[in-house]
Amino acid sequence: MMEVLVQGDEEVTAWVQKSKTIESVKRIPGDASTRRYYRIYSKDQSYILMRMEPFEADGIHLPFLVVQKHLESAGVDVPKILDVDPSKGFILLEDLGDVTLLRRLQEVEHEDLERSIYQRVIDSLIQMQIYASPEKKPAEIPAYKMRFDIEKLMWEMNFTVEHFYEGYLKRKLKDSDRKIMMDGLTDICSILDKEPTVFTHRDFHSRNVMVAPDSGRLVMIDFQDARMGPAQYDLASLLKDSYYQLEESQITRLLDYYFVKWEALTGKSLNATHFRKVFDLMSVQRNFKAIGSFASFMNRRGDPGYLKYIGNTFENIRRNLLKYPEYAQLREVLFHYYYF
Repeated sequence: MMEVLVQGDEEVTAWVQKSKTIESVKRIPGDASTRRYYRIYSKDQSYILMRMEPFEADGIHLPFLVVQKHLESAGVDVPKILDVDPSKGFILLEDLGDVTLLRRLQEVEHEDLERSIYQRVIDSLIQMQIYASPEKKPAEIPAYKMRFDIEKLMWEMNFTVEHFYEGYLKRKLKDSDRKIMMDGLTDICSILDKEPTVFTHRDFHSRNVMVAPDSGRLVMIDFQDARMGPAQYDLASLLKDSYYQLEESQITRLLDYYFVKWEALTGKSLNATHFRKVFDLMSVQRNFKAIGSFASFMNRRGDPGYLKYIGNTFENIRRNLLKYPEYAQLREVLFHYYYF
């Protein structure tokens, strides 16, 4: 008889009971979204059931399904989809285990091993940037019609001002300081807006890469919000991660690896000096946005679980802005309202 440990989730129980091979179902922790996850056990293997709001209106055009198919066909390692029930909001996926890249990195004992793991992740990122982008893979997908332009980038900056400084910290910004803040952030976002674009995951960090058991595959997850953006966008999310701090020397070596690998696959050369500056500015934008997200989880849901990452994230911003004297005033204002 099947053991079902999902009390209160009768729909899940009823759905899996249709299969004669299922032996048990257990609720498992999810991510920062409102999705819920269950591990389903049969005699010989296990699966993951992802539950969201019903998506009958979208059907196979649900962003998660569209992007999964697009990435898989571009040779990017993503979870295999085994079944879909739009009326209930169910997607059945292969089970990739419980080890994220973040958890795997906790076990690393030497920087050479750390670097080799990150190089494999960068390989996957470059695969996506080249082979899932319009030049190599023309397609009619929504992600190609959206990009990180200055309007979107600045919306994210204003989101953090609202949710972190004003909402969580309850700061009242002086008009003169708000102008310094907005002028500096607008200048950064204007530079980013002018960069060539590639297909971006949009949330590519150590919690969104799974290390599959046995095979050790590094598999991208949580890619449904993909859109076009600078090549540095996902790279900054990965190497200037809020959850895992890399040494600056390690980041430099990994950027060098990215340059060599990208140039070898594309046959094109990169301006390394320009790329590194854009990477730094992209890191500031990405980290500032992450702080807004962490604060909004507290403001909107009463979830304080991500507040502990704000300190590391601000340190990433401080280190990057220190490299550029033209943003000294921006740095001073950002940190004045954070620390006082």
